[in-house]
Amino acid sequence: MLLGCIGDDFTGSSDLANTLAKGGMRVTQYTGVPRGPADPGVQAGVVALKSRSIDPAEAVAKSLEALEWLRAQGCTQFFFKYCSTFDSTAHGNIGPVADALAAALDAHKVIICPAFPGTGRSIYQGHLFVNDTLLNESGMQNHPLTPMVDADLRRWLAPQTVHSVGHVATDAVFAGSVAIAAALQGAHALGHRHIVVDAIRDADLIEIGRAAKDLPLITGGSGVALGLPANFGCVAQTPSWRAQTGKTVALSGSCSVATRAQVARHAKHYPVREIIAADVIEGRLSAQDMADWLVAQDGIPLAYSSADPEVVKSVQAQFGLDRSALAIERFMADVARLVVAAGVTCVITAGGETSGAVVEGLGLQELEIGPEIDPGVPALRAGPALVVALKSGNFGAEDFFEKAATVLTGS
Repeated sequence: MLLGCIGDDFTGSSDLANTLAKGGMRVTQYTGVPRGPADPGVQAGVVALKSRSIDPAEAVAKSLEALEWLRAQGCTQFFFKYCSTFDSTAHGNIGPVADALAAALDAHKVIICPAFPGTGRSIYQGHLFVNDTLLNESGMQNHPLTPMVDADLRRWLAPQTVHSVGHVATDAVFAGSVAIAAALQGAHALGHRHIVVDAIRDADLIEIGRAAKDLPLITGGSGVALGLPANFGCVAQTPSWRAQTGKTVALSGSCSVATRAQVARHAKHYPVREIIAADVIEGRLSAQDMADWLVAQDGIPLAYSSADPEVVKSVQAQFGLDRSALAIERFMADVARLVVAAGVTCVITAGGETSGAVVEGLGLQELEIGPEIDPGVPALRAGPALVVALKSGNFGAEDFFEKAATVLTGS
């Protein structure tokens, strides 16, 4: 194995695996830290953790465990993948994990770059934009777990890390990899260990990747991985894929603006049923009831808890944030287990926490990377008769659920 990757959630990890696979690397995504050695033919291993919103100390411990396994597989470079909207709080988890990995690898000049132009995320003057809007005005300020209220990545990262945070500006990035490497060295000479790097185009990310060829640790969204496969001599290609016939269901727990628009569009053409959090918590709706409904429907039925942010806040105020979030995650995991047991062969999920719950609920260990459905979202084979699509809340076109079903089933 050449490149070892640690993802802080399952959707983001499949996003990264998709980028590396398109770049020509043989990639396997692992759910949690594997117990045994990897297939020796794997060039890039992506260890997907559910660590984005847990206690920072636990996130660090899980990430270091993943690092040690990847080191044992022979990796020569490491990548810490987090969301392209930099989801974190003033206490973590991006800063603490990046600090721990940098210390373990004696890494300096650590790139911080969540840019992903293909999905509208860009960094300019150290500020993260979603299309033409600052991150903190994009809807991410309403995120129920990691509300993003400041678009300045240097300022947002500073309280999370023990290290000084530097910056490589757009003019150096536009000048190419040699200028980027010189700017990284200049920032390091000023005492900065973590360095935010501007990027507004895919071409910028390719150059950043080239500049990072000899760095032991890179951090960011999947976009900055665009330039990494070429560093290992790989050539871009389309991943092979075998579609899966059978019944498809969709589960959505994301409250993002993008996902709610996707749910609304899907409801015009296919059966949908809302999951009311209070009904789940107070026992009026069981996972078996929902699974039975999904299996009985034609087309691409969708069960969703993707409510307006104000509704989510009301539920959290009534039942508590942890209790309400855990109840929905367990519910989604149980529903996924039940529908697969009933013969469903294609499962589509929306939302990082939902996707993580479903992957853990189904006990998926390794995922084979297939073709891209929408930017950042690949089709994934989870077993001989099971395929899945794990969508980050903010990703995908409005017809995503239908499009995903088409790719997964080949119809």
